[in-house]
Amino acid sequence: MPTQKISEEDLVDLHGKVALVTGGNTGIGYATIQMLARKGAKVYMGARDQGRAEAAIKQLESEDINDGSVHWLKLDLTDPRAARAAAKELLEKEKRLDILVNNAAMGPTGALKFDKNGLLDIMVINHFSPFVLTDTLLPLLKETARKSGTDVRIVNLASPAHSWAKPTTLSTKEEINKDYGGYTGAKLSAYGHSKLVNILHIKELQKRLNAASVPITCMAVDPGSVATQGVDTFLTSVPYFSWVLKNVLHPLVSVPWRQGAMPVAFAAAGKEVSGQTARYQGAYVVPIAAVGTPSSFAQDERLQKELYDTTESLMAELF
Repeated sequence: MPTQKISEEDLVDLHGKVALVTGGNTGIGYATIQMLARKGAKVYMGARDQGRAEAAIKQLESEDINDGSVHWLKLDLTDPRAARAAAKELLEKEKRLDILVNNAAMGPTGALKFDKNGLLDIMVINHFSPFVLTDTLLPLLKETARKSGTDVRIVNLASPAHSWAKPTTLSTKEEINKDYGGYTGAKLSAYGHSKLVNILHIKELQKRLNAASVPITCMAVDPGSVATQGVDTFLTSVPYFSWVLKNVLHPLVSVPWRQGAMPVAFAAAGKEVSGQTARYQGAYVVPIAAVGTPSSFAQDERLQKELYDTTESLMAELF
């Protein structure tokens, strides 16, 4: 079994492999990109802001990525149509895709907002756009998986916050795109809901790939309590107790973002996964490299199917 001492040495060689990591200007995505590139991968950083992406890539190169490489892919997750456009651009650039990491997400800060399609911004960024991105790239991922000697993986970032969500059904737009109202913790509840959906998505996708005999390993990953800018922003926004949470409690339980990225890098390229694909297919990976147990709602096969089918239907209306 993997241990808490797992490091980059426990990742497979990625020379000749292509990866896409959404987000990556900083935090977990940045460190994940760095680790994959150091193992020889050609990594695309999916990000909206070109300036920030190019600055991050320059910093990555200055910190050493060995003979791997990092490239910017314009990716705007605020609109599923833009996510599809980004996927199509990658399809034009590459003949293979070995790793997809849906890392970018909106945290539980600010007020909930609906877009022109009547979808909550946090659900668009955390679920609908990543779903469209994954679905559009799936033919290339499948094609790559059928090549000799490949080990294709799809990774969604999850969170312990998923356990807060307890939906009775996800068969309607209103249930997936749940409006938690304007109370103080509404955004936090919506965030937990989106993270549950990320796990349900990965589990249903794995079932469908297995049914089609496509050798792709899908995993949802809980990176643990990580000291990132997103967490810092959230703690600052908490009424009354923000200083204590940010400066006293959080440092006691959180780990640096480079360490927090290790479970994600493990899911994307860990040697252990290669040797035990049956164990890790559809798994919920927890720090550092163990298979955990998500909430009973995340394991509900009816909810998994409802989520997938309803999302497909809602996204079909946009295109």
